[in-house]
Amino acid sequence: MARAFRAASPLPLPSSRSAAAAAATNNGGGGRGNFPWLTKKSSGNNKPPAPQRGGPSGAGLEGRAAEEPAAAVGDGPSSEQSPSPSRKRADALARLRAAFLAAITHRRRRRQLGSCVTGTIFGRRRGRVHVALQTDPRSAPVLLVEMAAYSTGALVREMSSGLVRLALESEKTPLAAGEKRRGLLEEPTWRAYCNGRKCGFAVRRECGADEWRVLGAVEPVSVGAGVLPDDVSGGGGAEEGDLMYMRARFERVVGSRDSEAFYMMNPDGSGGPELSIYLLRV
Repeated sequence: MARAFRAASPLPLPSSRSAAAAAATNNGGGGRGNFPWLTKKSSGNNKPPAPQRGGPSGAGLEGRAAEEPAAAVGDGPSSEQSPSPSRKRADALARLRAAFLAAITHRRRRRQLGSCVTGTIFGRRRGRVHVALQTDPRSAPVLLVEMAAYSTGALVREMSSGLVRLALESEKTPLAAGEKRRGLLEEPTWRAYCNGRKCGFAVRRECGADEWRVLGAVEPVSVGAGVLPDDVSGGGGAEEGDLMYMRARFERVVGSRDSEAFYMMNPDGSGGPELSIYLLRV
């Protein structure tokens, strides 16, 4: 009968081995391509394995790993909008540093004086007297005053006779609306008095090259007086006599915003001040 069936078939029938191989190729190795009811039954039996109780399966781990990058990508814009705590701290420190530098720049010329300052009085014997007050021997003068009508020789004669009191008075001008009054040490002009006698005017000066040479020459001197060589002042003004100086520590006493006093301190601490400088705004 098999021979009759083979003879009646228009195409040659494959052998059992070739048929199995062809079925496996068409249906993924299942061999059920021509039997749909077997395919339906087998697909119902192929359920995904239940996860193990001991831990997540490999497929579950791969799925979770695939979800995490997606979540990270989705959270990207939100992380950029909200800065990290370290960035916030850096911004706060930058703002604090900028405010501190601005305050220093604003008050650079208004240095705060302590209770003691270094005072230097210098000038040519027949020239004008210069009074410089410094916070320390190396700093720029917070006040440099030139007495236009009073010579250094006259001041030396006054000091040899006894106590000397220099008074510098500035006029308190009315202020406009919203204007702030300048500091006492920043007044540009003064009326000068020596032991109650008027001796012209005094003018506030900026420390120039000649003044810096004098202050640099007497920087090692804490307390003393003497004569400086001519090359210290650049060789100018020799016809006005020797370049004299006196240097000492002064105690600063603040009476109010419009009055300050500087008393020369004796090195041995005995006796009263031989020189006193008063700044008044009246």
